[in-house]
Amino acid sequence: MSAQDPKPLPPEPPLPSDCCDSGCAVCVHDTYAEELQYYREQLAAWTARQSRELDGGPASSDASKS
Repeated sequence: MSAQDPKPLPPEPPLPSDCCDSGCAVCVHDTYAEELQYYREQLAAWTARQSRELDGGPASSDASKS
C-alpha cells in the first residue's frame, strides 16, 4: 500500500436515530447504501492496482492503452 494510493475507507453507517421513519424520498439508509456501493467499487479497483504492483505490472491502466 503506497501513501500515494491509500486504501479507501468504508462509509460510516447511519445511527439508528438518524432515520426519522417518515418515508423520506431519500432516506439516510438509501444514501448509506449508495456510499457503500461506491466504496466497494473503489476498494475493488484499489485491490486490483495493489495486485498489479505486487506482480510487477503497471500500476495504472493507462499504461495498457499506449
